[in-house]
Formats: sequence, structure tokens, C-alpha cells
Amino acid sequence: MKFNEVVIVEGLHDLERLKSIYPDIDVLITNGSEIDSFLPQIIEVSKKRDIILFLDPDYPGERIRKIIQSHVPNAKNAFLKKALAISKNKKKVGIEHAKKEDIIEALENHLSIVKKDDLITTNDLYKLGLIGEKNSQKLRDEICEKFNLGHANAKTFLNRINMFGIDIKDIEKVLIKP
Repeated sequence: MKFNEVVIVEGLHDLERLKSIYPDIDVLITNGSEIDSFLPQIIEVSKKRDIILFLDPDYPGERIRKIIQSHVPNAKNAFLKKALAISKNKKKVGIEHAKKEDIIEALENHLSIVKKDDLITTNDLYKLGLIGEKNSQKLRDEICEKFNLGHANAKTFLNRINMFGIDIKDIEKVLIKP
């Protein structure tokens, strides 16, 4: 598969891992938490080409995602579940530790930001039991799994479902089990 987008990752090992799967892929690295020094380059690239944020499924990765997203609001996003990105010794989390198949699936199922008028609200989430209940996190995790949104607390969940244009009817379908 050939990507038209530039993929943004955190480090050199992530870049090497992607190049081993997609030799012709264009990748930029943020150098981890040193995002501020690479942000101008990412912004400049995003003016000419679409970018996909493919960052580690941990706190620093989410922090970097939020920083880039605030400067490049139309960035696409690819998510990898944390359980799929853990090193063999179980001490590190990162894209470079994921299996080839999991990386391919995450990148091929990337999400684009959608602008829509009928945004889902916090009240909608309460009504659906997605916040304020004992099993709310479990329900959000099921929806995140279904739509490949990555792990999300309530606030991040609300932002992502609205950002990616996920409809309340689609959420209800996931919650209603046959």
C-alpha cells in the first residue's frame, strides 16, 4: 500500500519499524517530548500534504497528539491499542513493539476529522450510561474498540466521537447487544 499522507511518529525506532513494513512511506518524527522543536516542520508539511498522527498509546503519545492536533486540526489519526504495543519484556510501550499486522490495520483504518452540526453532548453520554455509571469506562472502551479510537477517558471520548463524526445512532448500535 502506498500512502499519500506523511505519518508522524515519536521516535527513530518507530520510523524504522514503519519503513520495514512500508519502504516508501514518508515519516516525520517528533523526537518524543521534544515536539516543540519539530512542530514548525510538521505544520509546514501539513500545508502541502495530509498527515496521519500515529503516536504511542500512552500518556506522552496522547500529549503529543493533542499538541499537534491543536496546531493542525485537520490531521488524520491512527490508533494502536496499548496491549498491542507492549515490548516483549513488558516494560515499554511503543509503535515499534507492535506486530506488522497490527500496524497495517491501524494505518489502514485511520480516521479523518469531520465537521458536523449535530454534536453529541455530555448529556447524551449520561443518557447512554457512557459517563456517571460504574460500567461507563467499559462501555466507552467497547465503542472505542469498535471505531478504533484508542483508549479514552470521558472528556477525550466526547472530543473524539465528535471530531471523527461518529453518530449517536452508531453508538447506540454498539451498546445494544443482540
